[in-house]
Amino acid sequence: MTQYAPVHATDLPASIFKAYDIRGVVGQTLTEPVVYAIGQALGLLIRQKGLQRCVVGRDGRLSGPALEQALCHGLLSAGVSVIRIGQVPTPVVYFATHLLETGTGVAITGSHNPPDYNGLKMMVAGTTLSGEAIQGLYRSIASGEALEAAQAVQSAQAGQAVEASGPLPPTDQTRDCRADYLDRILSDVKLARPLKVAVDAGNGVAGELGPELIRRLGCEVTELFCEIDGHFPNHHPDPADPHNLEDLIRTVAEKDLDLGLAFDGDGDRLGVVTRKGEIIWPDRQLMLYAQDVLQARPGSEIIFDVKCSRLLSRFIAQHGGRPTMWKTGHSLIKAKLKETGAALAGEMSGHCFFNDRWYGFDDGLYTAARLLEILSARPEHPTEVLESLPNSSSTPELQVRTAEGENHKTVEQLARQGVFDSAIDKIFIDGIRVEYADGFGLARASNTTPVVVLRFEADTREALARIQAEFRQAFARVMPGASLPF
Repeated sequence: MTQYAPVHATDLPASIFKAYDIRGVVGQTLTEPVVYAIGQALGLLIRQKGLQRCVVGRDGRLSGPALEQALCHGLLSAGVSVIRIGQVPTPVVYFATHLLETGTGVAITGSHNPPDYNGLKMMVAGTTLSGEAIQGLYRSIASGEALEAAQAVQSAQAGQAVEASGPLPPTDQTRDCRADYLDRILSDVKLARPLKVAVDAGNGVAGELGPELIRRLGCEVTELFCEIDGHFPNHHPDPADPHNLEDLIRTVAEKDLDLGLAFDGDGDRLGVVTRKGEIIWPDRQLMLYAQDVLQARPGSEIIFDVKCSRLLSRFIAQHGGRPTMWKTGHSLIKAKLKETGAALAGEMSGHCFFNDRWYGFDDGLYTAARLLEILSARPEHPTEVLESLPNSSSTPELQVRTAEGENHKTVEQLARQGVFDSAIDKIFIDGIRVEYADGFGLARASNTTPVVVLRFEADTREALARIQAEFRQAFARVMPGASLPF
């Protein structure tokens, strides 16, 4: 087994332990010894939960194989068996925890971050780690607890080897789950008619299974940047940025296709564009999914994050559902879904969680399949269906950069000191969302980067301008001279 230098508290960057996952710059804040130590801490947590096996998969980043090796060796040294499932989208890791009945898995992925980043998304005993659980891993490493526990396991294993008795040592296995994953989706989703679809994977890991799935559903597929390449040579694999959808929009129009689908770097988010070039943002997509789910499960609860359109809540209620607004973050939404048993959840970033006919984890490929199923069953052209969804004047996600750690303080000050004269309500679930009779404005602190995230929506452009003017005045009170993107 490869030897890694011990990681002491002074060598452990606290900054990589984020609210939803672990993420850092490879070779700087996220090194192989650090990932080995994380494997030991995670192994200790897994054993404390009474479990002994962990699925491990990775995306297409160049650093993936080395970090996988470090993580797996850390887990093994802590007495946890690993099942390596190779280079796969993050949702395949989640699926494998069900298929292999481990309830526990790690996706080594930098998601949509730049090529020099990587990270870990972790699930233990059926729960995605976030917040305090991730901080617990940090403390376990920094205090030396994880290392001591691993050393105790290794001593016990050495004694067992001498005695040739006792529990078997942990195993390091490989398993290809890709066919099982595709077969499971194809057993569930059926299209009424074939569609012509462009797929842009941005050279992310969904570039292999995404087009294959859509072809096997019966569609004609035009591929864009589906070669998995950790350099991401064409554009960033993030469908939340309109610039990254320009090639897809152009291809759909030039080839007269039915629609375009874009996956993010690890395949757990979906972007959608129409033949006319309109981007259907995830909160509008969620309307279509909610309508479909509520036809089968009337009265179900549907969860969405604070960045979503207020039209979504109305739409869900109008179709007999129970709308619930919640905090942004894939792990936080997943936890709320598990707590409530809601049928469906989604967030503005593009994560969508089907708890109807699926497992309740965020999965861009399965979401794409369900979207195609819905559109294929409608007599109208997909563009008509998508563009007829309720809409209003709105902005994409906007960002105000701050110093490290200042974004939370800025939002707290906005909530306390901001004056919003024409508001009818303020919601403090996650930052401050100011509701108006004709729109809303949102300011929340990102949990992954030092920015204040903003979004605005209104019935008219005039109302949008008025709401933004109130937020400008609020920012002038707490962040004078800030460069605002609106």
